Amino acid sequence: MKLMWTDAEDIALALMESHPETDPLQVRFTDLRDWVMDLPDFADDPAKSNEGILEAIQMAWYEEWQDAQ
Repeated sequence: MKLMWTDAEDIALALMESHPETDPLQVRFTDLRDWVMDLPDFADDPAKSNEGILEAIQMAWYEEWQDAQ
């Protein structure tokens, strides 16, 4: 499955796997954007990201991260 910017939940799960010890709230949006684009299944246009999308991804990741603590 190819990941798109709007797939916040799926991206969050992938980020949990690739950065399991990272507190999502400590990640800058510039780094988060890079990490998302580095995911092997990510296939969307980098220009389509924006602060709202990155915040949705970060919050979905944070919820998953909290559940795992």
